[in-house]
Amino acid sequence: MSFRSSLRLTTLAAGLLLAVVGNAQPVFDQPASVFKGDVVSRGENVVPGSTADVIGRGFVPGQQVSLLRGDTVLNAQPLTVDAEGNFKTQLQIPADAVPGTHPVVVRASQPAAAAVLKLRVSPQLPLSGQDQFTTQSNKLVQGLYQSAYSAASNAVFVTSAVGRPPVTQSQLLKVDPKTLKVVKAITPAQVPDAKGGSVFAVYGVGVDDANGTVWVTNTRQDSVAVYRQSDLSLVHQFPVGTVPHARDVVVDAKHGKVFASATGEDHLSVFDAKTFKALEPITLASGVDDEKFVPMSLVLDEASGKLFTVSIGTPEAAVIDVASGKVDKVIDLGNSISASGVAYDAQQNRLYVASQGTDNLLIVDVASGKVLHDVAVGAGALNVAFDPKAGLAYVTNRGAGTVTVVDRSGKVVGNLDGGTFPNHVRADGKGNVFAVNKSRGTDDAKGDRITRIALRQR
Repeated sequence: MSFRSSLRLTTLAAGLLLAVVGNAQPVFDQPASVFKGDVVSRGENVVPGSTADVIGRGFVPGQQVSLLRGDTVLNAQPLTVDAEGNFKTQLQIPADAVPGTHPVVVRASQPAAAAVLKLRVSPQLPLSGQDQFTTQSNKLVQGLYQSAYSAASNAVFVTSAVGRPPVTQSQLLKVDPKTLKVVKAITPAQVPDAKGGSVFAVYGVGVDDANGTVWVTNTRQDSVAVYRQSDLSLVHQFPVGTVPHARDVVVDAKHGKVFASATGEDHLSVFDAKTFKALEPITLASGVDDEKFVPMSLVLDEASGKLFTVSIGTPEAAVIDVASGKVDKVIDLGNSISASGVAYDAQQNRLYVASQGTDNLLIVDVASGKVLHDVAVGAGALNVAFDPKAGLAYVTNRGAGTVTVVDRSGKVVGNLDGGTFPNHVRADGKGNVFAVNKSRGTDDAKGDRITRIALRQR
């Protein structure tokens, strides 16, 4: 090639480059001056190979949106934000996706903006071990929440509440543990001066066999109440605002104290079991800088005089001495997001912690504070109970619709069908656990059930 030909080609290439540069969109183009875009994912059980609904709100009408995981664009065509600033798409989760929380960058243009979606992919455990367990189930009433077994009354007390405020449908049930039939049921009293006919709806429940009573939490009224075990007559209703967003309640008959978790706050409320007098609350200080220990479930070991709780706000558990009302220690749980359930193995001094945000069960040595086992159990691990007779922990996975059974070594020995929205599980200390679940509505045959589960005798 001659020098003149080479010069002509060079000049042509330079001209084309200038033309491209002149017409290219600038990298730092006009950004969104005020951007309030937020993205969430929806799906009861987002597992590898499934789909998740991705919903965006607060975007700029007309924006073009792409979803990226790393360098990979997940939507084949850009999404267009509608006139209300919203978009919605269904995202296919690859079959080889690793369970965990995945950051998905939501990139918008015209004008330029970005948000991050924390997409949780849960582990998928197939049903297993059904032949190792006996189960009996019965449909009760809508909105089952928790249960507690009373050895003195030989009864299971079950709470139920339906819908959001104003809650007008709620019942406290006394259930025969053998037949699972309702022996007695009452509807709580109406809240004075409340709009919409609200009642003191019942959620958490604990039994006081020393005084023949049942304590319940009135979560929506930030309160607690006491009923008689024999006929469910009301003994004492505490005023509205007594316990902020009261969740769990446990009774220490040995010391005559009652503890209720103030979820959203950083303390446990304490009461005298006989006089109902409010005692000094127990403050739970977090070991995480600038964070708050927010208590959820409670479990008591009367023999050792220790009370245990977990924080939904931080990856922590607390050990409390009930006699003194002092916190013995706060344990760093590590891989735990939104911990809610806690159970205790007195024989081995171990805690079992169920966490909704990490879909796992942690088995923790209390003495050393070391996490011994981290067990994947299923979407939305909500509550856990420990059966000391069989040495097994039972975890209700609300999203997965399962009850996962784990032994002391962290091995999954069963993954049972829990019906719709498994919510709570409680052991009776005799080898039985009682699981309750919620429903999608009154016509849901798999919801609103109590199920007794036991290891099959061989």
